[in-house]
Amino acid sequence: MKALITGITGFVGSHLADLLLTKNVEIIGLTRWRSPKENIQHIIDQMTLEYGDLLDFSSLYRILNKHRPDVVFHLAAQSYVPYSFDVPAATLDVNVIGTCNLLEAIRISRDNRFDPIVHVCSSSECYGQVQEGETPIAEDNPFRPASPYAVSKVAEDMLAFQYYTSWGMKIIRTRLFTHTGPRQGDVLVTSNFAKQIARIEAGIQQPVLKVGNLDSVRTFMDVKDAVIAYWLLVTKCPPGEVYNIGGDATMTVGAMLQKLLRLSTRKDIEIASDPSRFRPSDVTLQIPCTEKFKLATGWEPKINFDDTLKDILEYWREKLYG
Repeated sequence: MKALITGITGFVGSHLADLLLTKNVEIIGLTRWRSPKENIQHIIDQMTLEYGDLLDFSSLYRILNKHRPDVVFHLAAQSYVPYSFDVPAATLDVNVIGTCNLLEAIRISRDNRFDPIVHVCSSSECYGQVQEGETPIAEDNPFRPASPYAVSKVAEDMLAFQYYTSWGMKIIRTRLFTHTGPRQGDVLVTSNFAKQIARIEAGIQQPVLKVGNLDSVRTFMDVKDAVIAYWLLVTKCPPGEVYNIGGDATMTVGAMLQKLLRLSTRKDIEIASDPSRFRPSDVTLQIPCTEKFKLATGWEPKINFDDTLKDILEYWREKLYG
């Protein structure tokens, strides 16, 4: 099998590449020339990197026709929700027009020997602020997007469905709920808290940890469980379907922070609210129903969330002070 991963240098993309190599999958990674390669440096000689851009149709067409992958994992996106409020048009460009370019390049390249399975990674942010009676959130829950990022993911999700409906392309969609682990960007909440703790332990930061909304409820999952789900998705699930993928560790963001603090060598860390960390509109209740995907694949999250938190904290400790 040959797989193309868009966003291979990112958090999830790099972990997916790790998994696919254990399955003897030939990997082609789409990356921009300026994208940092840190997350894939340990496996960079085991894949083929191709320089291109979602906003450049010709580069996508060239790469697809050069390699003709069996599977396309479309993970690349402008994925930072708060940033989308600052750059809404750029977020829509990358996530919607970029996805359209990719799907269109695949569509016009298809023939009797090239008709790949395409995984389009949408987001739980599509559901927005749900009502308490709507949890756990099923795939047919209404969309109430609460950020430009969420709007872009609704559009990407529906565009993927339209390409399946109109052109019969082998597209499967996922809506991934909160996931975390080593290599996650430091602007995401779990990784950010862990980095701050590691900085405090190293004496780089005063023992004051800055936070946003600690009352939001999330169901957390380890990224390694997520990429196993992605593998099962493309090997077991039929085109045209959409699946929620999420973990089983449900708690407030504040409770997650307390777990991290208990793992710290410092016991004098204070918590301080930072107004800049609050969104103009927030999504405060995300508990997924994943029964549809579990029935289709037999998948279950395996990694204990406490172990995930230990891994993230160790990752930042090693990065900051070895």
